[in-house]
Amino acid sequence: MTLDQFRPLADRLLDPFVGAADSVGLTPDGVSVIAFGFAVAAGVAFAIADPLYYALGALFVFLNGWLDLLDGALARRQNVASDGGDLLDHVLDRYADIAVIVGLALGISENGGLVLGLAAVTGVLMTSYLGTQIQAVGLGRQYGGLLGRADRLALIGIAGVAAAVVPSPFISVGPLNLGIVGLLLVLFAVVGHITALQRFWGAWSDLR
Repeated sequence: MTLDQFRPLADRLLDPFVGAADSVGLTPDGVSVIAFGFAVAAGVAFAIADPLYYALGALFVFLNGWLDLLDGALARRQNVASDGGDLLDHVLDRYADIAVIVGLALGISENGGLVLGLAAVTGVLMTSYLGTQIQAVGLGRQYGGLLGRADRLALIGIAGVAAAVVPSPFISVGPLNLGIVGLLLVLFAVVGHITALQRFWGAWSDLR
């Protein structure tokens, strides 16, 4: 996890946006829903897999990540932070992850993208699942890992811009023809499952 260390800076940058959202009557749950909408839009754009749409997808991913920070800050400003809001935020984040990764996979489906997408989305979801399951057995919420959600969104945004410039596959590995998006999905698959196993083994060791 690398970008999470900059959260205090992000919180300071959020202040004017929090004030604006509060002044127009937005609620934290409403912001969470809007953020999810941008994730779905990003998934659709990536599935089209046109250079222009890759760039739009990158923009939508950035907006999803920014609003995902904003909803929590707004909840604190309005003093309405709740377990229900936290639950909604986490559920929508997972669906957002699925929407974006499935969109990336569909965009390169002719080059083995569906297999890579399945491996990537299960890695991401298992990482998140292990974090909450470890909390459920009394060990506290686990956020450790090589790539946090902020890191993943940053990489997706960068890859989206890069894919708009270099849309064609350029690496062949067996039946897979990998471009920038394919390599990104491989990274998410490998790192996601490694992180999930690391979390499992650490919790397993603590419980025994």
